[in-house]
Parts: sequence; structure tokens; C-alpha cells
Amino acid sequence: MAGLIIQPRARLFHGHDWVYSTEVLKTFGDPQDGELVSLKDGRDRMLGTAIYNSRSQIIARRFSRQRQDLDLDFFKRRLQIAMEYRRRHGLADRLGRLIWSESDGLPGVVVDRYEDDFVLQTLTLAMDKRKHLLVQALVDAFQPRSIIERNDTPIRKAEGMELVCGVLYGEDPGSGTITTDGLKFEVNLLTGQKTGFYLDQLSNYRSVARHAKGRSVLDCFTNQGAFALSCAKAGAKDVTAVDISAGAVELAQKNAVANGLAIKAVEANVFDFLHEREKAEATYDLIVLDPPSFTKSKGKISDALRGYKEIHLRSLKLLKPDGLLATFCCSHHMTHDLFMGVINEAAVDAKKTLRLMETYSQGLDHPIISTIPESGYLRGFLFELVPGR
Repeated sequence: MAGLIIQPRARLFHGHDWVYSTEVLKTFGDPQDGELVSLKDGRDRMLGTAIYNSRSQIIARRFSRQRQDLDLDFFKRRLQIAMEYRRRHGLADRLGRLIWSESDGLPGVVVDRYEDDFVLQTLTLAMDKRKHLLVQALVDAFQPRSIIERNDTPIRKAEGMELVCGVLYGEDPGSGTITTDGLKFEVNLLTGQKTGFYLDQLSNYRSVARHAKGRSVLDCFTNQGAFALSCAKAGAKDVTAVDISAGAVELAQKNAVANGLAIKAVEANVFDFLHEREKAEATYDLIVLDPPSFTKSKGKISDALRGYKEIHLRSLKLLKPDGLLATFCCSHHMTHDLFMGVINEAAVDAKKTLRLMETYSQGLDHPIISTIPESGYLRGFLFELVPGR
């Protein structure tokens, strides 16, 4: 097996599984893109087996500390381990994330389950070349109705791959309905956001909704209306849901009707909507901010910080005394400290004082590896506006 000799002090020696091209001391053999390489230190000691791609900034991704092949049995074993972890922690086995990339020992592989339909993403070249094995492992374990390929994320371009969507097994299920916490949502696994639904927020929908009873709620960037409908179901006095996408607004309203709930769905740019509501001197008891990622790269952090500061500044001006702000960020580049910092800056400019009530993260079916910070990307806070300050 060809391989790489890793420089001392590389992140690999601190528990990470990524090797950047700048961390390679030298190569041996003839490593081929999309194939396996052995990783060694300067004393020829084995560090593990990795997938290789010279076209990626992350030139190697370790998936085992031993010598290992990527065959069908390997994928079945990793799938079984992932299933056992989720069952051990009481995670729903009919709706949720089944495989989360490095966190489940399969770098670049994402598998989401929607009842009898599965969505597969292969975001690294080596795993993409072996997706037929992943499909076979899923078929053998679950006998699914369909396996959908959602390889339309720009991350694939960094690996030199095209963006593709389609059906890998079975037939296109088209639009269907999922149920979570007693709420029904229409999803389309081929065309919906992410892999069809924001599965990483499932536990946070109900956590935020616990505070909605009797309150006037504004849900910004509502998408399918999950926060809005969760709050309405929990007894909110009234709910306004805002999204720039006409399709999202229509779907949120359709989901409300299907659940027998009343919300006001508004098609608007959230930044403009907040500004208009401020001019109209409108106020709300609970505001939810769940925007799409403002940055996909470290180099765009400054732009993202300006965007996050603006929506928080405008939202704080709309909160009633002792009102609540639930806010989320879904980029791993926006660290806990950066996110908290920009919220605090907005609070200072708005002359408001915030009391931290709750902290949120992605669900346990999106496990976070402590030495791989990139595996933890979703963070959120619930603040209460301190009156009289």
C-alpha cells in the first residue's frame, strides 16, 4: 500500500483524523486519488489507514488506526456500530441521521433515514467510488423502499467531483409526509433542503417550543415551518413565520393546515422584514433565528459576523421586556466564542442586557468527536431580555 509520512506536530498526533497537504513530510509508493494510503510517522510507525485525494486540501482522511480495506464487510461493520450507538441512546430509528461522516468512522459519508426511504451523500472521492458498497450494506441491513443520492452540496467540488442527485435503489418516493413530536411535515428527498428536512434540529424544535405558550412568536428563516408549528402546537398566542423563499412559505402554510394549526406565513427578506417591523414599532415575546450558514469557509468569517450582528441587533429591538431570543448558527467556522461574541456586540449596541437561559447543539444522532471540532457545527442559545436595564 502506498502511503504518507506525516510531519511531527501534525493534528493527527492530537487525535484529529485529517491530514492537510502541508502536514505531509513525504510520500512513498504511488498514491492514487480515491484509493487507500497508509499513514506513518518519521520512525516508520503505523498511524492508520486513510483515504487519499491529492486534489483536496485535506489530502488524507484517516478511518482506522490499523491497516484496513474498504470492502463490503467493513461498511456493514461500521453501519452496525452506528446503529448500536443510536439504539443504545434511545434515538429514533425511523427518522434521523444514521451515519455522520468521521463521527461514525466513514469520512464524507452521510446517511439519513426517513422511515423506509434513505438519503445517501458521499462527499469524499474514495467513498463516492464505493457508494455501490454503501448501497448494498444499507439494502442488506434495512431492505429500504428507496435510497436517494443527494450529492448536490458544493463541498464535493473541493474533492474534484460533480454535483449529482438521483435514485440509487428503488424508485423516487416523491413528496411524502414525516411525523415528529406529533407534527406532520411534507418532505421531498430529492429536492428539499439538505436531505429533505433539518434533522439536526429535531430536539431543539421541542426545546424552544416549551417557552412558547401564551407568547407572540416570530420565526425567522422558517423553511418548512418547524419552529413555527412547534410553537403553535405548544400554545403560542400567535405565530408569524418568515422566509425569502416563496416555496418555503407555501410549504410552511401547507404544513400548518395539515396539522390544524394557525400561523401567518410571510414571504420576505428577513433583514428587510425586521427593519420594517422595527419602524412599525411591532414587538414579540419570542423570536427564533435559524438562518442558513452565512459562511462555508474560514475566509468569509468577517462577512458572516456582520450578517449575524445585524439580524441580532434588529431582533433585540423587537423583543418585549423579558422577551426570549432563540438563535442558531450552523457553521463550524463560527465557534461558540465567536457566535456569543457577536450576539453580545449586538446587545451592547441595542442597549439591552441578555440572560443566558439554555444552550443548544445538534442531536445525538449527529455525534461530535471531541478531537474533531468540525464534527460539531450546530450551536444555539436561548436568551431572556432583562427588563429595566
